[in-house]
Amino acid sequence: MLQEKIKNELSFSYAQRLNQLPGYLFVEIDRKKKEMIKQGVDIINLGIGDPDQPTFAHIVEAMKKALDNSQYHHYPMGTGLEQFRQVSASWYKRRFGIEINSAKEIYTLIGSKEGIGHFPLAFINPGDVVLIPEPAYPVYTSSTVFAGGVPYYLPLLEENNFLPDLSVIPQAIKEKAKLLFLNYPNNPTAAVANKEFFKQVVAFARKNGIIVVHDAAYSEIYFQEKKPLSFLEIEGAKEVGVEFHSLSKTYNMTGWRIGFVVGNEKLIKGLSQVKDNFDSGVFDCIQIAGIKALEESGEAVEKIRQMYKGRRDVLVEGLRNLGWEVRMPQATFYVWARVPGNYSSAEWAKRLLEEAGIICTPGKGFGPSGEGYVRFALTVDEDRLKQSLDRMSKVSF
Repeated sequence: MLQEKIKNELSFSYAQRLNQLPGYLFVEIDRKKKEMIKQGVDIINLGIGDPDQPTFAHIVEAMKKALDNSQYHHYPMGTGLEQFRQVSASWYKRRFGIEINSAKEIYTLIGSKEGIGHFPLAFINPGDVVLIPEPAYPVYTSSTVFAGGVPYYLPLLEENNFLPDLSVIPQAIKEKAKLLFLNYPNNPTAAVANKEFFKQVVAFARKNGIIVVHDAAYSEIYFQEKKPLSFLEIEGAKEVGVEFHSLSKTYNMTGWRIGFVVGNEKLIKGLSQVKDNFDSGVFDCIQIAGIKALEESGEAVEKIRQMYKGRRDVLVEGLRNLGWEVRMPQATFYVWARVPGNYSSAEWAKRLLEEAGIICTPGKGFGPSGEGYVRFALTVDEDRLKQSLDRMSKVSF
């Protein structure tokens, strides 16, 4: 009885770091969505950044064949299969013209999110400042908080083409800053960075002793002849930073969890020391499938680009016809649109869900500068996008 009483009286408290994480804006929308689905409402989900197309068949077949090979059934460990790293380095050379040492300047990841999430643990001490452009992918903030760092946000404004203005960072912040996150092509704004901006970043990082972490997960989803740049194409970039790549969006492999990081040898080594203590690497069979993806998917990826381009054109033209202010995205599969009327982003997202059965993502969920915008994901087919536009036309603003 005494043990039962003690058990019932126990109380648990969460670590303080969890209290530092931003609130989850989407809880009420998710609750409402589930409620409406139970009521039989046809929901069109334009909120999630998860490709609706299956993984390419030749990648799946490579995985099936690898599963029959028992040598791949053990702990993968360490930096990843040598062949995967070599193929990744060859892909980098073909795509960006950059030489990568596959033994020292590349590391296999359980998806780029995992690598980005662990990176600050290798370099950030409690109290160190991390520069985070916002609106942004939430993992930049959460990884900073978990490492004991202090986020300092750099607003991404439309008048600056959604590029951070490094010149306005106070000197006191620059002196405490140890790391700068970047993400181009950008989620959620769909902005693309140019060479001049990346040159400014390299100069800024070298002058202030700051590590640059560039998240390039959307580098292959583009709609113009001029392809998005790698940050590492800039002279001196490899001296100050690393670049994260993901196979998720390019090859419809979000659930497979595989990516890689390339760049500065010392930075790669630091991340590897963290990962060696947290995980046992990427399942070798998935790496074999990743090799096939990187080597033989050119034509399939081009078809995917054209598919997203068609969807982009349908949605952007339709929104403009309805009176929305929308920039034409040059990359990613997102459309970043100004909220019509005098609604907040959360209010408008709620109205679209309740009155039109459409899910979009409120911009404020990505940071304060996202207020006034919503993000649509091009992860449904053109017919469903046209249905969405028809439904939106009936929602007054």
